[in-house]
Amino acid sequence: MSRQSVAKAHQKIQELSWEPQYHEPVSQYGTDYSFRKADKKDPLKQVLRSYFPMQEEKDHRVYGAEDGAIRGNMFRQVQERWMEWQKLFLSIIPLPEISAARAMPLLFRTVPNPELHNGQAIQMIDEVRHSTIQQNLKRLYMQNYIDPAGFNNSLRNFQNDYCGTIGRQFAEGFITGDAITAASIYLTIVAETAFTNTLFVAMPAEAAANGDYLLPTVFHSVQSDESRHISNGYATLLMALADEENHQLLQRDLRYAWWNNHRVVDAAIGTFIEYGTKDRRKERESYAEMWRRWIYDDYYRSYLVPLEKYGLVIPHDLIEEAWNQIWNKGYVHEVAQFFATGWLANYWRIDPMTDADFEWFEYKYPGWYDRYGKWWENYNRLSRPNGHHPIVAESVDYVYPHRCWTCMVPCLVREDMVIDEVEGQVRTYCHEECRWTDVEAFRPTYQGRSTPNMGQLIGKREWETLYHGWNWADVVSDMGYVRDDGKTLVAQPHLDLDPNKMWTLDHLRRMGPVLSPNVLLNEMTPEERAAFKADYNKQGPAGRPAPVDA
Repeated sequence: MSRQSVAKAHQKIQELSWEPQYHEPVSQYGTDYSFRKADKKDPLKQVLRSYFPMQEEKDHRVYGAEDGAIRGNMFRQVQERWMEWQKLFLSIIPLPEISAARAMPLLFRTVPNPELHNGQAIQMIDEVRHSTIQQNLKRLYMQNYIDPAGFNNSLRNFQNDYCGTIGRQFAEGFITGDAITAASIYLTIVAETAFTNTLFVAMPAEAAANGDYLLPTVFHSVQSDESRHISNGYATLLMALADEENHQLLQRDLRYAWWNNHRVVDAAIGTFIEYGTKDRRKERESYAEMWRRWIYDDYYRSYLVPLEKYGLVIPHDLIEEAWNQIWNKGYVHEVAQFFATGWLANYWRIDPMTDADFEWFEYKYPGWYDRYGKWWENYNRLSRPNGHHPIVAESVDYVYPHRCWTCMVPCLVREDMVIDEVEGQVRTYCHEECRWTDVEAFRPTYQGRSTPNMGQLIGKREWETLYHGWNWADVVSDMGYVRDDGKTLVAQPHLDLDPNKMWTLDHLRRMGPVLSPNVLLNEMTPEERAAFKADYNKQGPAGRPAPVDA
């Protein structure tokens, strides 16, 4: 199909749109943005006549590669460490995809642009396709990998497991609150334009290095659609910038969207790439190096900064702080340590770091061993049951962290943790920016302006609060992360499937109860909370207790 005929078909489609005059349309999804002065053009025209043959060919390639992987015995060659972390990754990623599909209808009546409606409809089909091929990939792993436990049940308790709750709040940000905030700024302008580089390019590269050739096939097929989604977001952003009334909201939303994406996506993808790999070649890029190239240079400097001339206020301080978190404050390493601390409440196996891992981390992140080496040595020492508790209940110089109310990633960079009281509840936040999001940005009034369409961060947002006072064995049973024998845990702190070396519910019953840090915080007096905060801010790195004053 020629490009000229595509353009003519695209134009003809716009002629079929109309605004009904016989009634007042009902606004299903609200926004505080205005588009009265917007120039209504779609920079990347697409029609279904050319779209479907292209996607059909891509699907043939994906499913053909999957068949080839089975015939080529890929699942007996792939690294187990990598495959175990895919149990978490492939349980989370389909939800953002399907949430993105659900986000597009939020924009159909909100953005007055028939051209963009066509692009948004195609994006909706894209996102459904992405979720489908990702779920199928997970099914294929489950059918062929040596240990399917975890692949087969990770979606059953997605709303109340140790890590999935973080991914859920991220995905639901695409479909809650102000339609433009959620479906345009948060999803297309930041998540898809900035962070799909590390998600769909860096992850596949690491997969291939670990013998997994299916994930690259599937996720490169996904990434090839993102240019259209980026185009939808860019066109909507320019429309919003045309009306000066929107500039205040754009500044608010870009700060919120950037920071929440950084907290969740960097936490997850950084951990998968750094701690889920067995490829320790010195020339391989670290996550920090990837981030600097693909997000800082390609997104921030090449995409965002040029938009300043149109009046967009760029959160330069937050982008620099995100880099500071990754490079100087060890954010990814703190997250990996937290995931491993609570291994028993997960649904995948996390093996200890080896000498080869230690050497690589020290080479890429000088000073890593002094911060984290001793803890990982303890993790290795405590990985097989031998009369001791899991590491979360042992004395290894690690203070269990508070969760952030906003992004739900724990407050792992201890010096940045802040506290505020909202609607009678004392809440902890991993950073001042997350406090600002909850206390100021997500409110019906923002800087004196009425913003009735913004959502609010409500409910039980901390995993520990869901199970406060429960025995650990009952928690794992409630989540369903027990193997077919009814007692052996799905999760293990090693990769050995010898039944004599695996942890069971009986081992957990000897432990004390789960205690919610937030519940305990709210039981303190104001003076006790102030002392607690001062002590918490002095802790770390690697969760170490605060030094005792002489």
